Amino acid sequence: MLLALSLCADCFAVTTCSSVTLREISWKKVAPIAFAFGFVQTAFIVAGWLFGDIFVGLVEHISKWIGFLLLLYVGGSMLLKAIVNKEEKPLELCGLKNVILGAMATSVDALAVGISLSMSQPEARYLISCFGSVFVITIMSVIAGMYSGQALGKRLGRIAEIIGGIVLIGIGISILI
Repeated sequence: MLLALSLCADCFAVTTCSSVTLREISWKKVAPIAFAFGFVQTAFIVAGWLFGDIFVGLVEHISKWIGFLLLLYVGGSMLLKAIVNKEEKPLELCGLKNVILGAMATSVDALAVGISLSMSQPEARYLISCFGSVFVITIMSVIAGMYSGQALGKRLGRIAEIIGGIVLIGIGISILI
């Protein structure tokens, strides 16, 4: 559970920041996004576990840059749209491209965790509970992030969009540091 909570912190932050642009929110909108984040996060940890030995050298060298570039793109796009567009056309997290980019950017660390799991060779029941916890808790954190982000966006408007874009870029920079 603690591993899942630590992995989903980025998902919560990204979906909170990205959801400030949503004026209306419903389960129809939230459920697929939450499922996508949960699926990608779990798939990355499983892939890291399955291919741990192969990925060790590669992930150590480029994972930080991948996460940084993806968050820079999503945050930069959000910031640019908030500053340039005077009319109320928000960048929504609902676009498939942004959902996938956000999910991948927040899941690079799950790949590294999966690799470390493969090296420690845990029991099968631990792995199953770990993967299940990551999936469920990630979904819950995305739901919480989207609803809280939307509430902030309603209160703060365009300022929340600008702050959200800056926060996403900041998270990307913190990955490099």
